[in-house]
Amino acid sequence: MTNSTKPPVWFWVVSILALIWNLMGVGSYLTQTMASDDILSQMEKAVSDLINQRPAWATAAFAIAVWGGALASLLLLARKKLAHIVFILSLAGIILQMIYNFFIAKSLADYGPGEYAMSVMILGFGIYLVFFAKKGIQKGWLK
Repeated sequence: MTNSTKPPVWFWVVSILALIWNLMGVGSYLTQTMASDDILSQMEKAVSDLINQRPAWATAAFAIAVWGGALASLLLLARKKLAHIVFILSLAGIILQMIYNFFIAKSLADYGPGEYAMSVMILGFGIYLVFFAKKGIQKGWLK
């Protein structure tokens, strides 16, 4: 049984931070997918090769991860239950993208150890936001 209650202040803080985080992901997606040849030529060759050689399904997973996360964050701010489902879809995109990066492209060798930390953070935030939205539903903060 859920009660419709006013969310606490920290709900709004987390929701705004989630939106900022996911908008940074959208920015990264746009930077990579819309990069001109001139911009790509300024990158390390290994990195530009990874971007140029990424298959369509991995790019689609990237898009689902970041655009889904941004949409779900907006849904959180609108206090909609749909945020939970959209965060789950975003997490699926994250997982597919990481499967490609870690196991198929083995891109972490080219990006370096900092990419490991970022990948763990991305996955961690994705999982956290799924459970955060679920808690919001249980507490009656999302309708």
